[in-house]
Amino acid sequence: MSFAISNDDIANFRADYDNRRDSQVLERAVTKNGVRNASFDWHSIKDNDPHFSIDLKTGNVADQKQSGRCWMFAALNTMRHDMQQKFNLPDNFELSQSYQFFWDKFEKANYFYENVLKTAKKDADSRKVAWLMATPQSDGGQWDMLCALIEKYGVVPKTAMPESFNSNNSRGINEVLNNKLRHDAVILRKMVNEDNASDDELNTARQKMLNEVYRILAYAFGEPATHFDFEYRTKKDNEYHRDANLTPQEFFKKYVGWNLEDYVSIIQAPTADKEYHKTYTIDMLGNVVGGRQIKHLNLPMDEFKQLAIDQLKGGESVWFGSDVVKYSETKLGIMALNTYRYNELFDVDLDMTKAQMLDYGQSMMDHAMVLTGVDLVDGQPTKWKVENSWGNKVGHKGYFVMSDDWMDQYCFQIVINKKYLSEKLLKEQAQEPIVLKPWDPMGTLA
Repeated sequence: MSFAISNDDIANFRADYDNRRDSQVLERAVTKNGVRNASFDWHSIKDNDPHFSIDLKTGNVADQKQSGRCWMFAALNTMRHDMQQKFNLPDNFELSQSYQFFWDKFEKANYFYENVLKTAKKDADSRKVAWLMATPQSDGGQWDMLCALIEKYGVVPKTAMPESFNSNNSRGINEVLNNKLRHDAVILRKMVNEDNASDDELNTARQKMLNEVYRILAYAFGEPATHFDFEYRTKKDNEYHRDANLTPQEFFKKYVGWNLEDYVSIIQAPTADKEYHKTYTIDMLGNVVGGRQIKHLNLPMDEFKQLAIDQLKGGESVWFGSDVVKYSETKLGIMALNTYRYNELFDVDLDMTKAQMLDYGQSMMDHAMVLTGVDLVDGQPTKWKVENSWGNKVGHKGYFVMSDDWMDQYCFQIVINKKYLSEKLLKEQAQEPIVLKPWDPMGTLA
């Protein structure tokens, strides 16, 4: 059955519109102010004041500028929070995001070549190949991907590899890299399908391609540090410290000192295809070939939130991934379901369950931030303090307030130290993961 819109239909729609007493008033308000401003509910300001019963000290907020490095900023922020407490570092201390950015893009190129060769026999219009070629690499990532980078390359302070134009504004370098990777995919697929190239020939071609990628990245970001001096003054007494000729791996071991295997990903995905208390990974998703696998333990929301609360109570901030744009007011720093009243403004029903939004593409994880506080009333969370990476000119000097019901609907992932997991959850987390399709929403890069 097909349905074409007739003139009678349009006449009926016009009549319904004209018969509504508030149509003209709302039309003037929305056309003048826009949908978001016209639907904004000022009650969300008073309902989400920035005071929390648990509130960690975390220093200044970083700024990812015009780049998609939120996952990287959020992860490095959780580490610097710990470092600031251990070594009395100043509030403006940061770990180098540019250093990780360089190696992430370099490793993603190699990971892409790996997947090109794995799928070389498939038709170019197959869903897997089309998915691969849609975005050969991007700025985004997930927690396990950063762990893979750190385990291989370590970390450096921002003074050892500062920001560049291209790390702050990544659109141009992404255009070039994706152009090159698609160009190289054509060559590799031809070598496999038409030239019957040997593994040695493919490896030689791949090495040449990676050498060119390295050169592009070095021009764009500068070469990453191999040795450096770490100098700083303590926050309280201004005492000078200098640690000379460190490697990135030595710096991570000495100043961060985390066992990254202790930190695991917990997801909240209530879709029918993902049973709770099972682990999942995503096909063709990663950055370091042979590095740490992406792995998620799926839990109900009450268990998910309790783990975040326990870690905050323990004095550790929490990396988390969410759909940040939904019902979020950036300038005021509010993430709450009552921020915008679209249903009431348009007199329509836009409500969907979390599972429905994931299944039908209405929502997915697109941004990573850090939980640094929570407000507990009678032991239950009412709102959460969020450290963003958009600088200090938004929200409350860069910090946001997230209502608890917003977390229920739009928060999908947290990273938790294993010491906060029960024996039962530890056994569940150790399960062999079920492999999801490459385009599964839990594979979205923050």
